[in-house]
Amino acid sequence: MKKQKIPEVRGRTLKKSERITEVTFLAPSIIGVLVFFILPFFVVVYYSVIDNPINRDFVFLDNFKEILQNEAFQLASKNTLLFSVVAVPLVVILSLMLAVLLDSKIFYKSQLRASFLCPLMVPTASVVLVWQVMFHRCGTVNQFLEHFGADPVDWLKTPKGMIVVIIMFLWKNLGYNMILFLAALSNIPGDILEVATLEGAGPVYKFFHLKLRYLSPSILFVTILSLINSFKIFREVYLLTGDYPDALYMIQHFMNNTFSLLEYQKLSSAAIVMSLVMAVIIAILFAAEYWFGKDVE
Repeated sequence: MKKQKIPEVRGRTLKKSERITEVTFLAPSIIGVLVFFILPFFVVVYYSVIDNPINRDFVFLDNFKEILQNEAFQLASKNTLLFSVVAVPLVVILSLMLAVLLDSKIFYKSQLRASFLCPLMVPTASVVLVWQVMFHRCGTVNQFLEHFGADPVDWLKTPKGMIVVIIMFLWKNLGYNMILFLAALSNIPGDILEVATLEGAGPVYKFFHLKLRYLSPSILFVTILSLINSFKIFREVYLLTGDYPDALYMIQHFMNNTFSLLEYQKLSSAAIVMSLVMAVIIAILFAAEYWFGKDVE
């Protein structure tokens, strides 16, 4: 009987040593997440329910009510929402179209793929400098339009500046999203497409009824990634227009200016509101992807 229990004891000892090893390797990552993500999140929640970091009086939802009634926050939210609603679907659809085009039998596929990836290697400051030269009131675009009798447009200081930023966003992100879609297209089972071809299915039918079904997880991922990137457009807009642009005042401008004024309670409340909005949008996207691709194995 004692000899039979020895393997069990050794097995338990081995499992304990494996668990200790696993915890040891995971410890740096767990500590990093706790220190740099979870703890700051609770600090932000704490600042959002007090009047200021000095008095620290508990005010509960007063900061959120003040934020929602703030005209600067309303303008920033409106501009950010407008930009995301236009830019995100455009970048997803256009990058998917480019991926499908490059996945087909066309000439110079490698060269085209490389050309769309070039914007990723260009520093943001250089991109902004080129855009300033192009879209200045006396820039290249206005000089081109004057040849056709059009009046010059002050692109960067009018609501039309949103068009400039959307074009910049598309130019910067199309290539990366296209590569993700190309990888997803290459993973679609070829036998299913061959069977559909033998059954007489055309390219349009195969794309909308087969490929899109298998691409739904990639579309979800690219959409979320593009949505996050759309909230990072502050860097380009700030270099183009400065701290207080009227037509391009984004939510990042509001947070940056609020931080400069040391109004941490407003900053924290705005961050939580935007986090809740993002969580709701992402939940809707996950539900849509599950419904659309639930019958794909």
